[in-house]
Order: sequence, then structure tokens, then C-alpha cells
Amino acid sequence: MKMNRLGRTDIEVSELCLGSMTWGTQNTTQEGHGQIDRALEAGINFIDTAEMYPVNPLSAETQGRTEEVIGDWFERDGRRKDVILATKHSGAGVKYVRDGAPISAGSISQAIEGSLARLKTDYIDLYQFHWPNRGSYMFRQNWRYDPSKQNRAETLAHMDETLEALQAEVKRGTIRAFGLSNESAWGTTQWVNAAERTGGPRVSTIQNEYSLMCRMYDTDLAEVSVNEDVGLLSFSPLAVGLLTGKYQNGQIPDGSRMALNGDLGGRKTERAFAAVDAYLEIAKKHGINPVHMALAWCMTRPFMVSVIFGATTMGQLDQALGYVDVVLSDEILAEIDAAHRQHPMPY
Repeated sequence: MKMNRLGRTDIEVSELCLGSMTWGTQNTTQEGHGQIDRALEAGINFIDTAEMYPVNPLSAETQGRTEEVIGDWFERDGRRKDVILATKHSGAGVKYVRDGAPISAGSISQAIEGSLARLKTDYIDLYQFHWPNRGSYMFRQNWRYDPSKQNRAETLAHMDETLEALQAEVKRGTIRAFGLSNESAWGTTQWVNAAERTGGPRVSTIQNEYSLMCRMYDTDLAEVSVNEDVGLLSFSPLAVGLLTGKYQNGQIPDGSRMALNGDLGGRKTERAFAAVDAYLEIAKKHGINPVHMALAWCMTRPFMVSVIFGATTMGQLDQALGYVDVVLSDEILAEIDAAHRQHPMPY
């Protein structure tokens, strides 16, 4: 499997990353361990998690369980060095994680210590901020996003202070690299500038939603990625299962994301199903599994570092791994572009 570098670090990760957010709710510890074993066997060396996981549902009772599943695997196999591990500081909004306090210089050490204990390791390869304190337009908030109440001076001071705290963790050996999530182009460039001012760790990656159905990254953030060496770790590359076709024509499979949370976080729209039809038709015309087409297409993007995918069954995991044999022709790419023009923002 192809390896890519995280920003300007010396860390190399596989172009496919194993997501873990269902481990502890939809998946048992044993199932999570089986997925890790299978992924490493296939050449994946990258696992992404977060201190607030698992999801479906999010709850105080299960919070942190996903990191514990990974930690139990490290303890079981002793293969910590075989994995590039990414986790996240939850920040504001999750009341049962440090009372929902925002990201701050004071909370970073506490959050890292909690993750390290659950993960049963003494270092994290990529430590990410789950979303900005000032807010984000991700998760369908772009329709009413209003940055006019932001305080620029406070934002820049926050960046300086937290980078200094992160640098202390780098020196302590608890983290190797720093990443963002659910960020904007302006925010990402300001983090780059702050690292130059403070000597703190330079942002290496940004983890935002990206798929055939969600392409907000294609403009300003793409330019930031290429020019500032801050590559994308895309989440929801299958549009939370929409691009598999399993929800077409009113289908709601038992145990699926739609069965658990209904509207797929605002992604369930009539326009979404029409867009999926267009992409399924392209895959059918060219005899390609739509899952493979969606993943392979993400890999063609010039700003992509790694594509994060999750699976609730081993069959789903094996199906995703089949993308490696797929090469998308210029004809297919042109048809995908045409479908995107017809269905530019389906949710």
C-alpha cells in the first residue's frame, strides 16, 4: 500500500486509515481487534480515534471506550511500533468530557494523559484538535455559518498559547505531530503562522469530511494543503454509507447508521439520493464496485494524505481493502466531474 508523509514530519502513513469510532458500541473489543489485525495484514499502518469515541450513540457511559479497545490490543500484541496512532482533544461541546471545556493550554496535558492511559501507550503519533473553539462550518453548519462574532486577537492568542503547550508535550515525548480537524482555510493558515511565531509544532494535517458527496475542500483548503504541506485526512469517504447504495429506494438495513440516527447527521436528503444514483450509474457502467470507485477517487486528489474509513463488519473491511486494485480511467474521472456539476452540494 502506498505511504504518504504527514506534513513536514518524518512520519509516513498508509493512504488508507482505519477509523475506529464504532468500537465499543456497534463493535465489540474482539471485533475491533480483528479489524486491526486484518488492516495491518493488508498494509495499513494508520489508526484514527478520539477521546470522545465511540459514537452511535455518544454517551458518558461509553466515552473513552474506543481508546481502551486500542489500548487492549497494544497490551495483547505488543505491536505499538507497527501503528501510527492518531487521536483527538474533544474541545468544547461534549459535556461529559472535562465538562465540555474548550481547548486550552491548561487542558492539553490532562487530555493527553487521559488518552495515554486508555491507549496503554506512552506516546501519540498525531495529536489533533477535534474542532476549533471559535466554531466550524462542518457537519452541515455551512448553510448558516457566521464568523462575524469571532475575536481575531483572542483566536491568535489561543493558537500561540496552545502551541506552546503542545511543544512542551513534544519535548516530554508524549506527542510526535500536531493536526487539526473540521478547520477552515483561514484557521489552518493561522495555525501555520502561529508555529512560525512560537516555535511550536507546525500543523501537519487537517481531518475534514470529504467524498464524492462533500467537496467543500476542493477550493481554498486544497490550495492551503498543497502550498503549506498540510495534507487532508478525509473522513466519511463513503458519505456515511450513502455511496454504497445500501440506502437507495428507502432501504434502511438493520444496525446501519441510518437505523441508529435517522437523518445521517443531516445528510439524508432527496438531492443526496439523486446524486448517489448518478455515481452508482457510473460504477455500474464501468463494472466497478461503487465502494472501490469512491475510495480510489479520493486517492486521486492532489491534497490527500490518507482516507479514513470505518467498518462495522469484517466483510465491509475486506470490501474496502479491494480498492487497491482499482485504477480510474480518464473517462471515469470525467464522468465523475460531470456528475458533480449536476449534483454539487447534495446535503
